[in-house]
Amino acid sequence: MDKQSVQSEMSSYVGKLLRDHFGKGPSSVFVSLEAPYLTIYLKDFLAPMERVLVGQKNHNKVEETRDLMMRELIPDIKATFRASVGIEVESIYYDWSFPNKSGILIGIVKSDQQSPNLKSYDPGSTLYEEVEKVSEQAEKAPESINSYLLNDRTLLIVRSGILVAIEKELIDSGYEEPLKISKRRLEKRLLSRASFEKILGKPIEDTFVDWDFQNDRSYIVFLLRL
Repeated sequence: MDKQSVQSEMSSYVGKLLRDHFGKGPSSVFVSLEAPYLTIYLKDFLAPMERVLVGQKNHNKVEETRDLMMRELIPDIKATFRASVGIEVESIYYDWSFPNKSGILIGIVKSDQQSPNLKSYDPGSTLYEEVEKVSEQAEKAPESINSYLLNDRTLLIVRSGILVAIEKELIDSGYEEPLKISKRRLEKRLLSRASFEKILGKPIEDTFVDWDFQNDRSYIVFLLRL
């Protein structure tokens, strides 16, 4: 199966899965696969009850409910991708933008060979300097930063070695969920205030962030407006 067919199959499956479990699926699902990274961008994804809670500024309640649902769905997504398109996804991360009614799934694909189309991306040292500045405000400067342009619109930034001692202690004590929600709110606020649009030379339509706490790694996704 060629890559376009694989991406189409993934898009159709994820749209149906979310519709079956949330009562309303996204109006559009955009899949980008450049091993070892996979992103699934969801547009117009907000169920009727969620819309009420968001209107009442109850974002945390929606986020907690979605986290519970995603924990149930991720094993099914991995199994279906493996069986239907032969893609072995090791882990899946996700984030939502409730004001924009959008979301992202970030998959790490098990692959012995990196996609030849995967492009490292850095328009200049200022991009990494800005990422480092935001990270220092939220936790600490990353030990390493890498960035990849998965398609014309999807910029993935991977940070490693960013957790501070108190965060590691909270994770070990079972406070991963509230820590992630708090960090996400803080980092997205800092990212929105930073100068990324000026550095990239393009407006940013959506910003997402999630963490692999066990491996002390973070994923930032900017959806660029062309």
